This record gives sequence, structure tokens and C-alpha cells, in this order.
Amino acid sequence: MAKAQSKVEKKQPQYGSDVVVDLMKAFDIEYAAFNPGATFRGIHDSIVNYGGNYKPEVIFCNHEEISVAVAHGYAKVTGKPMIAIVHNMVGLQHASMAIFNAYIDRVPVLVLGGTGPMNTKRRRPRIDWIHTALVQGNQVRDYVKWDDQPYTLADVPDSFIRGYRIATTEPMAPIYINYDADLQEDALSAAFEIPDVSRYAPPASMQANPEALRKAAAMLVNAQAPIIIADTLGRHPKTVPALIELAELLAAPVIDKGARFNFPTSHPLDATDGARELLQKADVILALDVADLFGSLTTVTKQTRNCEYITSAGVKLISISMNDMLVHSWANDFQALQALDLPMCADTSVAVPELTRLCREAIGNDGKTKSAREARHKELGDKHSGRRAKWLADARAKASQKEISTAWLALELGEAIKKEDWVLVNGNSNGWARRLWDFTKPNQYLGGSGGAGLGYGPGAVIGASLALKGTGKFAVSIQSDGDMLMTSSSLWTAAKHRIPFLMVMHNNQSYYNSEEHGIEVAKFRSRPVENAGIGTHVDDPAVDFAKMAQSFGVAGEGAVRNPADLRPALERGVKFVKEKQLPYLVDVIAEPR
Repeated sequence: MAKAQSKVEKKQPQYGSDVVVDLMKAFDIEYAAFNPGATFRGIHDSIVNYGGNYKPEVIFCNHEEISVAVAHGYAKVTGKPMIAIVHNMVGLQHASMAIFNAYIDRVPVLVLGGTGPMNTKRRRPRIDWIHTALVQGNQVRDYVKWDDQPYTLADVPDSFIRGYRIATTEPMAPIYINYDADLQEDALSAAFEIPDVSRYAPPASMQANPEALRKAAAMLVNAQAPIIIADTLGRHPKTVPALIELAELLAAPVIDKGARFNFPTSHPLDATDGARELLQKADVILALDVADLFGSLTTVTKQTRNCEYITSAGVKLISISMNDMLVHSWANDFQALQALDLPMCADTSVAVPELTRLCREAIGNDGKTKSAREARHKELGDKHSGRRAKWLADARAKASQKEISTAWLALELGEAIKKEDWVLVNGNSNGWARRLWDFTKPNQYLGGSGGAGLGYGPGAVIGASLALKGTGKFAVSIQSDGDMLMTSSSLWTAAKHRIPFLMVMHNNQSYYNSEEHGIEVAKFRSRPVENAGIGTHVDDPAVDFAKMAQSFGVAGEGAVRNPADLRPALERGVKFVKEKQLPYLVDVIAEPR
């Protein structure tokens, strides 16, 4: 791989692929992740030779799903797209799971691809035929926001600029652009200039209808038991302080659904793990960027899949999101149809500050309502403190047991990194990290994959760590074993590119979600529950993740089994990452839940 340069002189493009790289540079794209493929050999050459392997710099991955996951993690930190390049049809098929994850997570990723020559007279026998589709984007069209296959070089700038703009316009999502091999490799017949991309910026954020906002403010201010539910609001970090202000103004508890960091865990109005009682009593609920509001208001019986509302029949529902702007029928990510009293289509980054202003204006100097809100604030704060104290006591009580519990894993990891400016990229120990740690800063927790497709975590921590390089922030990932086994070669990429992060394996030696379902079905059918481990346990042979990491060039240790040994191992990992600026893995054998 060519060495990344700190500065590259402006050159005149000679080939179609040079133009593509000039467009990447025009948008200040830092990295391009890919597994090598012959159908984009022109772009590959242009990145490393014409572009000097600098903006973008190649991130070498061993699987296309990893490439897209890297870009996914990067975009969640920066809010900006990164490039993932995939090899023709087969590479796109490998990448499809990660593209789906990013789509459901509403994350902008620029997926570029190549294809064998569309001109059949220039195709090599067999391989160029089986690796060429008439319209390659058909393969992922149901879970990208837009796809294109520019026909001529003159179409390339418009296509790339439009794709970037579409991906970064709310609601954000991946796009896919495919480049014909001839278009990449043919020499230019004349000088070619890239347009001024600053004139093609995404449109300004969409504000909610003013009358609807005023109505919402009145409903919230007059409510006796208001609740706020937030899910992906924190994708715009500046919106988090506005949400905090709104919650404090209304003395409204906040339920953080966790697709991003939305609300501080240490705040007295955080009611994420005390939601049921509050939902039962709520008279007005404000949903902010909540994709699955029905799921937030109901409880489900695992054995039968039956859903029942927790909320009262008279509760008023307000929703602000842009979910209705991006609905595809192929994947039912639009969720169950939920009746609403006041729906608003708007970007919460502009709607929430305005709603806060209107609520403040409506409250004014009303002393009576102020007293009621102060009382509600105190009651909620006391309950919040009680819950956190109980969780801490429960976690500490696990120190003396033989096996490492999930709660103890979260507690000890939190203690090991508490002096660092940490970012939890992936995993949360089944909610225990959120219960025990002080999440206080926007983007301190990046959420999950979005589409619940396995293989996300290892690539995502690489992308996030790339974005965090030079910031002084410490990237940490709580990595499940099944997810790791899908894309374990991510560790090689981390070692090759010297990407610093601490990865802690939550190794329960099972695809436990499936095992749990097996247990529930067996119980319902009065059959042996112990057989649920057949086809789900990863223990015969057990995987040595520390040795796996070492084989890929990543330092690691484990498996840690004794609760008393956990903290020292984690602290060694923290020290190594900080001093060496390299990745480190700690394999922990822990209970499933």
C-alpha cells in the first residue's frame, strides 16, 4: 500500500477514475474502505497513485461487509459520509447486510462499486459476463436511498454530487453508485474540471409546522404527567442540550431508546429503566425520532408474541420525526401503524429548540404550575437515585460469585475507563453499561447496528476509532461473540492500520438470543429446555478470541473467568491502548444476561 501523504498537489485527471477521486477530494472524504476487486481497479489505482493515498486513504478490509461497517461507524461519530467500495455483483452481495444495517440506522454511507464492461465486445470470457448485471443497483435498491450507474464521463460529477447530497439530506441513508470498467479506465480526451461542490450543499433542515408546534407546546405545558421518548435524536449532538432543557422545563421524564446517546444517564429525569410505571400514568407523550412508537408503548409476551398497551386509552401522543419521508415496502422498518394525536414531519435538530422556546413562553411566570413541576421533578429525581443505587448494589453483589456476570463486567469496565474521555462504540452489556455508567456527553454512546444484522460491531469500532483519532477520546467496544465470528478478520484491518481501541469480548459461548427463544418455545410446548443449546452453543470447541486476535496482529489476553481477575485485565488493556495507540482485546467468559 502506498504511504499516505500529508499533501497532494493538484493534478489534471487523465482517466475517468481520476475524476472520481477528484470528487472524493472535493468533498474532503478522508477514507475509502474496501476489499480489493478487479472491477474497480481503475478507482483503486487513482486513489493510491493519482491521489497519493490521501483524502481518501485506503482502509484495507477482508470482507465487503466489514468495509461498509467501517464507514457506518465513522459516519456515526462525524456525521459525515465515508466511502466503501465493493467489487461488482459478488462484492455487493457480501456488503448487502451492512448496507441494510446502515439504511435502518439512517446513516449516510457512500457505497461505490464497479462492474465488468457494459460494452459486451470488451468483456473477458466468462468472468466479466457472470460479474456484470444490467442494472447492478437493483440488488440493493430496496435499502439504499438512491442508486445510479452513470453512462458517460460527463455524467460522473452530477451523479457523485447528487449521491452525496441525497445521502446527507435528512433522513440520511446510504446511496450506491456503480461505475462501468470502461468509464473508469478510458483516457480523457480533453481537460476536465470538477464543479464547485459548495454550491450543491444539502438543503436546510425541515422545520415543523408553526401551528402544530404551538399546539404541542400547549399540550405539554398543561399535562399533569408528560413523558418524552427519544431514539435517534442524538445523531445531531447539538440537539441533546435542547432536549435536556425541554425536559427540565416541563419536569418530564425521558425514556432513551438507545439508538444513539439522547439523554444523560446521571440526570434525575432519566427514566429509561423505570418506564413502565410512568407510561401507565402518562397523559401526554412526546416521541422524538422514534421509529417504533408502538413498541415503545406496549409489552410483548415472548412465548405468544402477543402485544398489549402499557399506556392508558386516553393518553395523547405527539410525534416529531422524518420517518415518513423514507419508507420502503421491502423491509418493514416503518413498524406498526400507531395512531397519533399530533404528528409532525420535521428535523428534531430544529424542531426541539423551537418547541422548547414555545414551552418556555407558554409557562411564563405561572407560580402554580411551577410548584407542581418542581414537585414532580423532585419525585422523579428521588426514584432515579433509588434505581441507580439499587443497580450499583446488585452489580457489586456479583463480585463474590463464581462466574462473571454481565452486571459485573459492565461495572468493572466502567471503573477501568472512568478517567478516560471514553466513547462506547458498540454493545452495552444488555443495558448494564447504561445503568451503571455516567453517560453525560453527546456521541458518548453510538448505539447498535440499526438492522440487527450480525457482523456490525468489529467493523464499526474501526470506523469510529478512525474518526476519533487525534481527538484524545478513548474508543471502547463491548463485543458479542457471535457478532465477532461473522467478521473476525476486522482485527487484521485494525492491526494493519494501527487503529487504537479497547475491545472487550462479552463471550457467553452462545448465540444466546436464539437460545432464549428456544427456551421460551420449549417451555410453552412442555419440552426439555436444556436442548435449546443444541445448535446455539459455541463451546465445543470453545473459541479462543485472544489467540484469534493475536493471530491477526492484535494484542490480547484471556479468557478471563474469575471476577477478581477482570479489573486488572481491563486496566492492562487501557494502558496498552493509551501508550501504544494500538488495538487490544480482552476475552471475558461471562453469563448471558
